[in-house]
Amino acid sequence: MGHIIADLKDTFKKGNIYIQLIFINVAIFIFCTLIGVALQLFNQSAVEIFDLFALPASFTQFALQPWSILTYMFMHAGFLHILFNMLWLYWFGALFLHFFSAKHLRGLYLLGGFCGGLFYMIAYNIFPYFSVVVEQASLVGASASVLAIVAATAYREPNYRIQLFLFGAIRLKYLALIVIGTDLLFITSNNAGGHIAHLGGALAGLWFAASLSKGSDLTLWINKLLDGIAALFRKKTWKRKPKMKIYYGQNIREKDYDYNAHKKAQSDEIDRILEKLKKSGYESLTTEEKKSLFDASKK
Repeated sequence: MGHIIADLKDTFKKGNIYIQLIFINVAIFIFCTLIGVALQLFNQSAVEIFDLFALPASFTQFALQPWSILTYMFMHAGFLHILFNMLWLYWFGALFLHFFSAKHLRGLYLLGGFCGGLFYMIAYNIFPYFSVVVEQASLVGASASVLAIVAATAYREPNYRIQLFLFGAIRLKYLALIVIGTDLLFITSNNAGGHIAHLGGALAGLWFAASLSKGSDLTLWINKLLDGIAALFRKKTWKRKPKMKIYYGQNIREKDYDYNAHKKAQSDEIDRILEKLKKSGYESLTTEEKKSLFDASKK
């Protein structure tokens, strides 16, 4: 069991970023499920706790829980919900890393979630169609984040072929169009909020890939923020630097005196060797004297 845990730790530290994101999503899902089961044993409901981390459609409710714009993209409503989202993240996360960096994927996951959540709230508050349910509606799921990764990959390599079970090979651009088209068709379904968030995430992915091709990285601010937060938890950030030693008064004079005395002794020794050389010739010098003379000539 110990080596399995060690392998999981090593995978989390050194593995691909999409594997880390899958671990985080699954861990949160398991934790929420266990909390729900525990509360049911005491005849309590976990709905209120779950709603604290879901993204509300109402701007008024969102103002009371602004953290939900981040937390909702790691929450899932059921097993099939998280299963399909994580499968898409696994497949397209690996493909994304062929064309972009790990930090791009990390940043885009969050950017796609932010844009999907904002699209969802704006749509529910602007369009009269949703006015009846806006106060009760909420959103969870990583779908917007995953769709951002899918759309960015499709924009970068539109003609790249992938093999789909039962459907055969299909180009990425057609797959992206099918997914986005499906969301548009079902925008007034029972899961309208989810489909609107998907569109927001897909647009974020296209925006990111198009901007990056022009030299502008939309995920840069997100990654800088995450790196800054991570730095706060590193030991070396809080490690006290050794104090500089400062010498005052007598110490400085003593060091100067020792240095000058050493230099004078060296100078006197060279003068003596030169005098001996003048009187008796080079062959009369000892090995040490020759070395001292050679070293002095290089200074």
